[in-house]
Amino acid sequence: MANEASRAAASTTARIVWDTADKYLRNVVEPQEYGDYILPFTVLRRLECLLEDTKDDVIEFVNAQGDMPSYLIDIAVSNRFGLSFFNTSPFNLARIASVDDNVDRALLSYVNGFSHNIADIWTAFEFPKLVAKLSAANRLLEVVKHFSTLSLGSTSVEDSTMGDIFEDVMYRAFDKKGKAAGAFYTPRDAIKLMVDVLFAADAESLAGQDVLRSIYDPTAGSGGMLLVAQEALRELNPGVKVTVYGQEMMDSAYALGKADLLIQGGRPDAILKGDTLLEDLHADKTFDYVLSNPPFGGDWEVEQASVKEQAQVPGSRFSHGLPSKSDGQMLFLCHCASKLSPSGGRAAVVSNASPLFNSDTGPNSIRQWLFDEDLIDAIIALPTQMFYGTGIATYVWILDNDKPLKRRGKIQLLDASGLWEPMRKGMGDKRREMSEANREAVVHAYQRFEDSEISRILTPRDFMFRDVPVFKQARLAARFSDEAVDALRSRHDFSEALVRVLRGLDGAEWNELPELIRAGAKAEGIKAPVGLIDAVMKAMAVPDEDAPLAVDRKGAPVLADGWKIVERVPASQDLDEHMAAEVLPFAPGATWDESKAKDGNEIPFTRIFYVPEEPRPLAEIDADVQRIMGELAQMFQEVRSVD
Repeated sequence: MANEASRAAASTTARIVWDTADKYLRNVVEPQEYGDYILPFTVLRRLECLLEDTKDDVIEFVNAQGDMPSYLIDIAVSNRFGLSFFNTSPFNLARIASVDDNVDRALLSYVNGFSHNIADIWTAFEFPKLVAKLSAANRLLEVVKHFSTLSLGSTSVEDSTMGDIFEDVMYRAFDKKGKAAGAFYTPRDAIKLMVDVLFAADAESLAGQDVLRSIYDPTAGSGGMLLVAQEALRELNPGVKVTVYGQEMMDSAYALGKADLLIQGGRPDAILKGDTLLEDLHADKTFDYVLSNPPFGGDWEVEQASVKEQAQVPGSRFSHGLPSKSDGQMLFLCHCASKLSPSGGRAAVVSNASPLFNSDTGPNSIRQWLFDEDLIDAIIALPTQMFYGTGIATYVWILDNDKPLKRRGKIQLLDASGLWEPMRKGMGDKRREMSEANREAVVHAYQRFEDSEISRILTPRDFMFRDVPVFKQARLAARFSDEAVDALRSRHDFSEALVRVLRGLDGAEWNELPELIRAGAKAEGIKAPVGLIDAVMKAMAVPDEDAPLAVDRKGAPVLADGWKIVERVPASQDLDEHMAAEVLPFAPGATWDESKAKDGNEIPFTRIFYVPEEPRPLAEIDADVQRIMGELAQMFQEVRSVD
């Protein structure tokens, strides 16, 4: 009941916040830009409500510090009031709303009164620009009045509920803007599954006193993954000390993420702004847990020069291979692996299907490195239509650099694609959600660690293969023809006597031509050098399926023109045994060249879980056909009767 009440409160409050669009922004800004205005004002009101009880005392205390540097004032306020941020402006939204003069100047003065450690929030939101736009349209005062009445304090709206409000508002904003909402944040049900599995292996170590844990997200977006993971850890152990870290490059997402973490008691510097591929702003740190939902198919051409330079350093995060510049998912996968604590760390990284089987050199090399280092603990197939911005198949890679003994050298595949509930109302491409029962089923299968309907336990070698070129041995007969003669006329050793030799070879067994040519040439008194023998054999060769398998004058197999396949042979199978069982019965005479085989790997998730459907009995199909034919005959008869 409490959970339902919380959801209802979040939905109601989100609607109140969104009313701003219909009442005050319509005909002033484009509908797709509504979120750019609503989000910063929502954040401002929430921060104001959180500081309300201590603001007067903080102002008095800060004024008493004189010319003390701002960073020292931050420390002093934190020590005295336990606040990681504060505001020293005499204004608040209600006071600004009570006076209709210079509203824009008063509002900017109020925002500038926040402590310097969160000043970049308003810069990222481009707040002065928004204020100027509303002021020029004579709507600023009404917007300020509206937000000043919203009850967004911690007593009326819990931190977790506030997170739900942000998620609701963000979805509506980014959906109207036509952006893929998944580029900004990840649905809570997907995050909760990732967190549940991530912590499932650490239940024992998370119990007890003085437990410290760090969580990191290199594509932090609005901070949802960090907040859900932090909350889950505290539910497992209320006494756990959690430190969160993140990095985000998009201005609006960064501003919202930093604000949301502040609202829930986080540090002002928990999320840093920057491009993770260009520069790891937490390069000196590793973490207990890493979560990430990097952009699917993200182009990294802008970062290409820097990434290639980094990849030249042996043992660096990108030194294991580089994917195509059109899809940087596997770069983030490598980065997340590099951020795991040496004493034992776990990561959950979202991807589409491409990293499972992309056959390019870079992805192959990266997967092989993950196999060799035994870093892949599990891969989970999520239901389609789970994310706001895409309905495609998605997967979660669980990485672990210190697996439990029973899981070492093994990889667990979990098919959760069928574990979902329909949403009462879809949100963009998201029309399905994973209930708590759905998530528990996945976690249970993960913990049991055995083969089942939704679980497969495999080894890295099961995903490795050799692509071996296979050729079919030709069957040739010797035939005399004018075309064969014409093909030989340009040779310097051609003579009319050779034509008589060729006529005598018509219908001979092609494999015996070397000896027959020599004998015929001797009888005609001409020479038959090796080059001429090869040329005659080629000119007189005609495919004949009834002929013996063809070999050249050295006894080597002659391969059929235009017939070549590449056979994928699992690394766990003997090559000759595989060919004898899988190729030769269907292509007698086929041969292969092991020296030209190419090693590769893939994780064929769908094929591993594929269950063929039992075909309908023929008698049943025949009965249906007879029934339909009878119905058609009756219909034709009725048409004739009408005529």
